[in-house]
Amino acid sequence: MDRDRVETDELDTWLVPFLAVMGRKTRRTWAPLYLRGLLGPGDRKSLQPMAARLGLSGHDQLQHFIASPAWDDAPLWRELGRQADRLVGGSDACLVIDDTALPKKGTLSVGVARQYCGALGKQVNCQSLVSLTLAQGEVPVPVGLRLFLPEAWTRDPQRCGQAGVPEPATVPRSKSEIALCELDRLRAEGLRFGTVLADAGYGVSAAFRHGLDARGLRWAVGIVRNQKLYAADVQLVPPTGRARKPAPDREPRDAEAVLADLTWRRVTWRQRTKGKLSARFAALRVWVGDGPVWGNNRHLPGEEAWLVGEWRSSGERKYYLSNLPPGTSRRALAGTIKARWVCEQAHQQLKEELGLDHFEGRSWTGLHRHALMTCIACAYLQHLRLAEHHRTGRGKNDDPPAEPAAVAQPARRAAGHPRTAVRQARSTRPVPPLPKALHAAL
Repeated sequence: MDRDRVETDELDTWLVPFLAVMGRKTRRTWAPLYLRGLLGPGDRKSLQPMAARLGLSGHDQLQHFIASPAWDDAPLWRELGRQADRLVGGSDACLVIDDTALPKKGTLSVGVARQYCGALGKQVNCQSLVSLTLAQGEVPVPVGLRLFLPEAWTRDPQRCGQAGVPEPATVPRSKSEIALCELDRLRAEGLRFGTVLADAGYGVSAAFRHGLDARGLRWAVGIVRNQKLYAADVQLVPPTGRARKPAPDREPRDAEAVLADLTWRRVTWRQRTKGKLSARFAALRVWVGDGPVWGNNRHLPGEEAWLVGEWRSSGERKYYLSNLPPGTSRRALAGTIKARWVCEQAHQQLKEELGLDHFEGRSWTGLHRHALMTCIACAYLQHLRLAEHHRTGRGKNDDPPAEPAAVAQPARRAAGHPRTAVRQARSTRPVPPLPKALHAAL
């Protein structure tokens, strides 16, 4: 049997649980074709080039499949979560929250506006998707992509209506609120992970951090250098005079100032065949200045957490907060924080190989369904990657595993605050490099 036939049969077998929840036969016919278009050769993964490569007479039926609001794709998202959990889920896994931008021309594509694009490092005309990626070790599987609607859209119901935005989605929501909503969906569907990771775009939000705490989750997030923090031995003193609330016995300080005089030690969080991944780190237990307001817009101490600083070889310093337990080693803190970068690998593959940013339609449904299909295609490639790893075992060029994080008791909590439930992450075995997209045959 030729290789193309084997690869086609393997994709068909893997898709069985997805097709089982799709209802009508026509959808079960066009879904595999669309996925083969994404997985197959060609630089452009928009509808017309895919239809031509698939040997179709036109792209209308692909267009109808991907953009029709007449059917509900929520079961497909749920099945994607189940397959991702089967591949990499567990207490050792992390859920990485980030966003990814899709540069666009014109003003008619849903959600397009002038906003920050991380890939370009500047404000451009683009769509911005909140992404959630389940990962273990260096194996990421995207499980959520949801469009953020800028104010220019949410304040214009007619514009939203023309793009097919569902009415509930027209309510203004921050990226952090979208991320927490998606996180709740995934947890309700049984997705297993031990730690939530996010960059400073989310970590600066006290509401986001409090939302993770309220859900009993362990987390590590980026923050800005002027995040207000209190020393670990801060005390609240009773109100005096006309004051109505207790006050801290000292002022909060910026994260940058808190770590400035500490010893920064070099930490290697992963050994690779091409060399060590290392930087200088400093870490200190603090109380986050994000509690109730007590005066002059200053906040009381909130939860106790780790403040971690990273001093890169370029001279740049980055700052993070984490509610990992007090006894966690500096290397384990660094390894957990740096694990967030695995989502960049997923974003890169979604765009460069699977055409996430190639969709030319303008509608809400079309964009999200195209995003869903690229996520399913990516999960399939990770399935192949892990299957190859299990068949061949660890290759000579694989990286050695990272040090497991030290198990320690949960962080001490402030009076009146709920205890945060935590589970300690462990490393996973390395796997071979991700294969290129398959040239699937019809």
